[in-house]
Amino acid sequence: MPVLSGASGAEVAESLAPLLDMDHVRVESRRFPDGEAYVRIPAEDIGSIRSEPVVLVSNTYPDSGIIQTILLLGAIRDVRKGDLSNLKGELSEGMDDVGPGIFLAIPYFGYARQDKRFSAGESVSARTVAEVLEGHCDGIAILDLHAPEVLEGMGVPIEFVSSMPEIADSLQNGVGPDFILSPDKGAISRASEVAGLIGCEFSYLEKTRIDAHTIEHTPKDLDVSGKVVAIVDDMISTGGTICRASDALRRQGAIEVHAACTHGLFTGGALSRLAEHVDGVHTTDSLPNPRASVSAAPALARGLRTLIE
Repeated sequence: MPVLSGASGAEVAESLAPLLDMDHVRVESRRFPDGEAYVRIPAEDIGSIRSEPVVLVSNTYPDSGIIQTILLLGAIRDVRKGDLSNLKGELSEGMDDVGPGIFLAIPYFGYARQDKRFSAGESVSARTVAEVLEGHCDGIAILDLHAPEVLEGMGVPIEFVSSMPEIADSLQNGVGPDFILSPDKGAISRASEVAGLIGCEFSYLEKTRIDAHTIEHTPKDLDVSGKVVAIVDDMISTGGTICRASDALRRQGAIEVHAACTHGLFTGGALSRLAEHVDGVHTTDSLPNPRASVSAAPALARGLRTLIE
C-alpha cells in the first residue's frame, strides 16, 4: 500500500509508511516560472495506487500547502478512476474505476485558527478548507486540531489524533517534569493527559479572548517552588504566551521551565525569544523545525488504521 507525499509532509510520510506496513512514494512536485504548483504521480506507482488504498500525507500550511494538497488529491483520484488520458499517449488505454480508498493525513491543519465567527461576515476558515478537501478523499486524519468541534458533521469520516502520548514520553525521559502547565483552559485536556501519563501535577492559566486578534492571560498562584515545569500546548507561534508564563513560573520558584507542543510554527524570531525564557523547546515534526524531537507518525498511524479498517 502506498503512502504518498509531495513537498509538504515528506519526512512524516517516510516515518509513517513502515508503521502502516506501506511503501513511501514521493510525488514529483515543482513550480512553474510564475510560481504555480505542478505535481505528478510517477508512472511506476500508478499500479499500486489503483490496486490498494492510498494515504496522502500533506499539510495545509502555508497557503501553497492547500493548493498542493488539492492538486495531489485530484491526481490520485484521477488515477483511481482510470482517467489517464494525456497528450503523450502514455498509459491512456481505458481503465476501470477502482472505487474509494483515498485517505488524507494532515500533520498540521493550517487555517484552523479561525474556528469561530467572532464578527459578522468572517470566514470560518477551518470549516471552509475542510469542505474543499473532503470532496476529494474518503477519510481524513488530523493531528492535534485546536478545536475539533468545528469539523462536526463533515461528509467523510475524520479521525482527530493526538501526539500527547509521544510528547509525554519524550518529556518524561528527557526532562523529568514535576508539574505540567496549560497556557489556557482550552489546552487542559492536553496538559492533563500529559500529566497523567507522566504522573505529575498540572494546572492552567486563565485566558480571556478580547477579539479575534487579542488575548489576555491572567497569572495565578501555582505551587511550583523547586519544581521542573513543562508548559504544554497544541502549537507555539510567536512564543509570547510561553515567555510570559515562564517568567511567572520562575518568580514562583520553578527551577526549570520547558515548552512542549505538537506544532512548532516559531514565527517572528520565536526561537530566539524562547531561548531567553525557557530551558528547552520540544515539538513534533508535524512542521519542519529545528526543535523537532518527537515523531508525528505514530499518532497519525493510529487514526489511519481506524479509517482504513
